[in-house]
Amino acid sequence: MGGALPKQYQMLCGKPVLQHSMERLLGHPAISGLAAAIAADDAQFQCIADALRHYGKPLTVAPGGVERHHSVRNALRELARQAAADDWVLVHDAARPCVRKTDIDKLIAAAGRHGAGALLALRVSDTVKCADAAGFVMETRPRETLWLAQTPQMFRLGRLSEALDYVIKNNIRVTDDAAAIETLGERPQLVEGSADNIKITRPGDLALAEFYLERQEGCA
Repeated sequence: MGGALPKQYQMLCGKPVLQHSMERLLGHPAISGLAAAIAADDAQFQCIADALRHYGKPLTVAPGGVERHHSVRNALRELARQAAADDWVLVHDAARPCVRKTDIDKLIAAAGRHGAGALLALRVSDTVKCADAAGFVMETRPRETLWLAQTPQMFRLGRLSEALDYVIKNNIRVTDDAAAIETLGERPQLVEGSADNIKITRPGDLALAEFYLERQEGCA
């Protein structure tokens, strides 16, 4: 994103991006609480936590890790203080403020039918090229079997903890939680999500997220 302010604290429709993302989870009737992985030197999160008290659901804080999967593992340890190993957990990116309730509904239903868990994803519609380091095409991949992973992703608390312990112990780099589950031989279910469930990465994404939120429910 650039700039001094982390992307999760950039303002979007009058609220920080992170607050929107957390409200999408806390506002869902099937979700009983939330754990947020926050850096030790983060002085801004408390304002968001205060703004979310009216949901009346537990909100705990875990220390952020060196990489994403370390942060998720820390959050799972906090959740394990109040949840059982076979309880379901959803892992969501801080910078995905536009996820729809209907897509969370579909994810929860699919994970309940499939023991290995599930994740929101989008089918790839563009032609996919693989290139070498110089940017020359090496091959064209058939797009029919390719998906773009989104979040939330939903797994049993104990099984996801086991998977993350495994990748951390073996220094395996994973970029989402489904990839960690896959290292245990599991095959999570892909659940087709919505194109407006974007992850804010570049400055222009804020304007796009604002447009999507306005279309979904209007800015608060």
